[in-house]
Amino acid sequence: MSATTATATTAAASLAHKLLALSATSDRNPGSALMDSGDAVEDILSDGEHDHDDDEQSLLQFADMHLSQKSLYVNQSDAQAQKLATLLTSRIAQGQGETVLEIGVEDDGTSMNLTKTEYDEALKNLKKSAASIKCDVTVLHERRALMLQMSNNLAATTSSADAENAVPATVDSQVTKNADKSHNVPFTSSAATVVDASANLKEGAFYYAHVLIRKKPGQVEDITELRIAVVGNVDAGKSTLLGVLTKNVLDDGRGKARINLFRHKHELETGRTSSVGLEIMGFTSTGDVVTSELVHGPTGSKQKLTWDDVTSSASKVISFFDLAGHEKYLKTTVFGMTGCSPDFVMLMIGANAGIIGMTKEHLGLALALNVPVYICITKIDMCPPNVLESTIKQLTKILKSSGCRKIPMFIKTVGDVLVTAGNFVSERVCPIFQISNLTGEGLDLLKLFLNVLRSNSMGHYNPSAPVEYQITDTFSVPGVGTVVNGTLVNGVVHVGDNLLIGPDSNGNFTPTIVKSIQRKRVNVPLASAGQSASFALKKIKRSNIRKGMVMLSKAADAKAYFEFEAEILVLYHSTTISTKYQAMLHCGGVRQTAKIVGMDQGVLRTGDRALVQFRFMRNPEYLKIGTRLLFREGRTKGVGKVVRLGPKDNQEASK
Repeated sequence: MSATTATATTAAASLAHKLLALSATSDRNPGSALMDSGDAVEDILSDGEHDHDDDEQSLLQFADMHLSQKSLYVNQSDAQAQKLATLLTSRIAQGQGETVLEIGVEDDGTSMNLTKTEYDEALKNLKKSAASIKCDVTVLHERRALMLQMSNNLAATTSSADAENAVPATVDSQVTKNADKSHNVPFTSSAATVVDASANLKEGAFYYAHVLIRKKPGQVEDITELRIAVVGNVDAGKSTLLGVLTKNVLDDGRGKARINLFRHKHELETGRTSSVGLEIMGFTSTGDVVTSELVHGPTGSKQKLTWDDVTSSASKVISFFDLAGHEKYLKTTVFGMTGCSPDFVMLMIGANAGIIGMTKEHLGLALALNVPVYICITKIDMCPPNVLESTIKQLTKILKSSGCRKIPMFIKTVGDVLVTAGNFVSERVCPIFQISNLTGEGLDLLKLFLNVLRSNSMGHYNPSAPVEYQITDTFSVPGVGTVVNGTLVNGVVHVGDNLLIGPDSNGNFTPTIVKSIQRKRVNVPLASAGQSASFALKKIKRSNIRKGMVMLSKAADAKAYFEFEAEILVLYHSTTISTKYQAMLHCGGVRQTAKIVGMDQGVLRTGDRALVQFRFMRNPEYLKIGTRLLFREGRTKGVGKVVRLGPKDNQEASK
């Protein structure tokens, strides 16, 4: 690790200290079987993803947030201006179209001591360099810190590192203005620490700011996209929150906000989601929210926007998958979690109901699939304070248990949002928002969080590899023909490409041609790895396609298997598991009943690990070594990963 990286900023060090403190005081909670088996699940599924060096690296991200020397910003030469533009280009590429920087702090965490004049010049030069690479700069949070002369009693309790005092922030972003106003709490971070209000302040002030740098709107195929799965127990307010976020309207307490999200008549009648719903919201290059219902000015006039309008105005799009909360729709929810490849999971908890029903099951699914989770506690407007406190205590206990090992971070200020969003990819941090869909309390902080949240999918998708596209839904569109929807895992697909689709019931793949491609209902010439897209296909009937199929390039290894071997962990089973045991198996987009035809032990019980041979009951499926899987019989029974493909007597070597 380089010396620069090894030296964290004060903010990162503070967060690391909190992580260690919470880890040391974490208490055990039985939770669900999945969360109680956290260590074993991590051993099986990690593939080296969770060693301490990786956690440390993620905590030191804020060392990279500062583009080092003061000379890059102030009294620039032409060479320094070019260097700043080059550094911004690199950071934008790493952040997949956006990045957040902190002006006023060096790489080693020391202050640049920017005066007001120097700060204005630094911001001006940053905007100039960003404009040269077709990016916009938005000040997310601006603050002023005063030099501090501490009294004796204050010095006894305050370290020398806390020698600055925060004052209320001046904020350019409307979102953060509202957030600060609603919470009435000044922002604090590495450059500004709140101390005793009676402290004597010297004259002189230094300026700091978090700024968002994002590409200006270009082609739809270049838009930054985040996929978020929305889960939680029935009646937790999932569809209502999505209605509030994506339609830009508050709820009336009787289901007004959610009504446009439902797809079926029985959903309207019962108010319960039974299918995977999809909604989007966008953010412009300056951080403004773009939704399908736009409110204009003080008159409050509303304009309906199509998805085409949203994507043409936005530089970043959030795709929400509204999943079912009722237990009888768990099959659909698990498919949404595994097949739709979400970048993050938003877990909804009703403040009045607490952690009940499927809440632990859904949290366990996110842990098993290694998807970062943030939590929204809803209905705080109707919840008595003592009930809300009880819900928070229960949630904190579960998150800190040995099975979860999450660090709960309650978001109350803009500073909390910026620090937590920057460190969220560590997967140890779990942001918690307290919101009301009726009054709008807490929604500004949630929107800001979504605005600055970055994808953690870098390296998961490979554009240069042979094409692999997972099908999650199929349609028959009049005048167009067969259309498939899903996620492009590897490669790049252009209009007119010849691909293979399958496997069918015999394990064969059928040639097809891509007639057209759409992203967010907008025609595009190509789709790249990591993107969700819909393809219109030639020479194939919808009746010949099912969920779980894949589309591959002819250069790919297009093989389907009835049998495979997996390393599994049994999370919970009331009796024993032996050969001929059948369960519903989920593996990526694959969703099919499978039977155990062999194992390296006689019987399996709760907590056992084993190598098991599975056989699909209906069709052969396309699988890859290393793919994560879970199997369930009602609720989740076990998790694991694929280690070999094919029958036991003719298996391929592990890779």
